[in-house]
Amino acid sequence: MENTRKHFPVLSHSIYANTASAGLLNDDLMEWRQEHDLDYLIGGSTMQTKARYTEIPKIRKTVAKFFGGKPENTALVPNFSLGLNMLLEGMEGDEKVLLVKNDYPSVNWPFEYRDFKIAYVALDANLEENILQKIKSDKISVLALSLVQWVNGIKIDMDFLKSLKKEYPDLIIIADGTQFCGTTDFNFEASGIDVLGASGYKWLLGGYGNGFFLFKDGIKNRFSSQTMGFNAADTDIKARDDVRFAMHFEPGHLDTLNFGSLKFSLDYLESIGKTSIENHLKKLSSKAKKEFTELQLLEDAVVARKSHSTIFNIKGDETLFQKLKDNNVVCSQRGDGIRFSFHFYNTEKDIDTIMQLLKTGI
Repeated sequence: MENTRKHFPVLSHSIYANTASAGLLNDDLMEWRQEHDLDYLIGGSTMQTKARYTEIPKIRKTVAKFFGGKPENTALVPNFSLGLNMLLEGMEGDEKVLLVKNDYPSVNWPFEYRDFKIAYVALDANLEENILQKIKSDKISVLALSLVQWVNGIKIDMDFLKSLKKEYPDLIIIADGTQFCGTTDFNFEASGIDVLGASGYKWLLGGYGNGFFLFKDGIKNRFSSQTMGFNAADTDIKARDDVRFAMHFEPGHLDTLNFGSLKFSLDYLESIGKTSIENHLKKLSSKAKKEFTELQLLEDAVVARKSHSTIFNIKGDETLFQKLKDNNVVCSQRGDGIRFSFHFYNTEKDIDTIMQLLKTGI
């Protein structure tokens, strides 16, 4: 992974521990984006028309292949939040929804803003057991959650979701993968998830303005989409009533720069190797958790979990945050603490440097 660092100029002057906020732009992607806009400058509508009919289908196929989904059940959306709101416009109001307390606002708010019956589970060391017991007792029909929690990095057990779906086949599981996708070798069709959405600007390193939703085959029988536009019918004036479910999420023209950036980054991650990335992140997670735990900086729920992401929220105030910034450590204030998040371009040396700063009080 050390060789990948040269692609990210930010790393030449900072310890970047903030991918949970925004993934880095690499110089090869910047070059591709400049070439794209130069083609647009020279070609105008000719370039854009060709890109719309040739490149967008390729992007959709790349997304589906990368995450183990089906191209026909893949929708390209500008971001997770917009996609989820479009989905929920077609969900019946009599569904009983289970949410995680203090989950990412763009997961919980769209449900809370509508007239759904909602129950909650606590976000603690026993998250999976909390979910199971609530589903058993409250006749839950929809579970919606982030696969990795944005504040403290708690990661849901994917095997649990698979067994949960097997035990409750009529349960709809809707997942936000924005803090998850790009960190592991994941197969959507083999998972217990029915709907997976994500924005591409964090761990996928695709920049802003792109995201996707993946659907299982049967999900179209549980939702009725009211979103419609000419692009959904592939600009076929006669195809208005024959639009497949996923295309309802693409009612208008898609930005070939933004979605092309997503494809470029997925190809880049594929060249590194999803398994290699996953294994590297496991090492970083294990090391960071051990070090933070020894300094007694993590909440009990995180310490008690067997497996964790590479997102950590430590005890720390404004003064500590400012001192980290002064020492060229890029991180975020989240909740009552300071959040670090490590991706494949981070190293164990980065963690050592951060720990040394924390131990010496900077």
